[in-house]
Amino acid sequence: MIERQILSKKVKEFRVAEYIANILDKPGYSHTEIQRTPVGEKIIIYTSKPGLIVGRKGSNIKELTEVLKSKFGMENPQIEVSEIENPNLNPHSIAKHIVHTFERFGPKRFKFLGYKMLQEIMNAGATGAEIVISGRGVPSQRSKTWRFTAGYLKKSGDISENYVSKGFAVAHLKSGSVGVKVFILTPDIRLPDDIIFHKLTQEEKEIEVVEEETSEEEVKEEKPKKKTIKKKETKKEEKKETKKTTKKPTKKEDGNNKKNRTKAAK
Repeated sequence: MIERQILSKKVKEFRVAEYIANILDKPGYSHTEIQRTPVGEKIIIYTSKPGLIVGRKGSNIKELTEVLKSKFGMENPQIEVSEIENPNLNPHSIAKHIVHTFERFGPKRFKFLGYKMLQEIMNAGATGAEIVISGRGVPSQRSKTWRFTAGYLKKSGDISENYVSKGFAVAHLKSGSVGVKVFILTPDIRLPDDIIFHKLTQEEKEIEVVEEETSEEEVKEEKPKKKTIKKKETKKEEKKETKKTTKKPTKKEDGNNKKNRTKAAK
């Protein structure tokens, strides 16, 4: 029973977000987020142009609240419009912008648009980005997938799952539907394999010079001890060489020596 309640709530939230996306399908719109509070449901609409979403004297928001109450059975929906500071680092707004241009001008210049938006993302300060355009609407005989990548982007692991921001949008064209995926690694995320170079001050350099001088003095003091060890090693090597020279003769050598002795005696 609890699982069914959770699923029904999630389905309801998805329907609300989809409805708002269809109504507020404008160039500045990015995405919606629904939060549950003790007072009621809080709906946050993210956009780069809040004036278009709010309307004259908040007319669009008033209509939206009435629809949410009557159609979706929300008791006290609180709609909040939050402005995106940098839309070029938001994957939802980038995907929506590409979709709107496709619907308005067509997908003939999709390569130019992909590289242009990728350059804008990188100019905004992103460490890495990727744009994927796929579908039958792309000008070709069959459906194809085009990837536009730049910078350094993680494709697997914890960072790609939880820290890489992702956006998705679909453009419905006459030739077919085109899907747009956007992946951005924002500059505020610090990677575990990132190396930071620290510049030394004059005081730190002086401390390093003093440490090097003390280490050299310690090495000079330890050098005579090493010489005694070498002497012992040389003695051991001399003993080994004497043992090698004084080897016992083999059986063949003994027999040859005996024959030589007998010949000399005769």
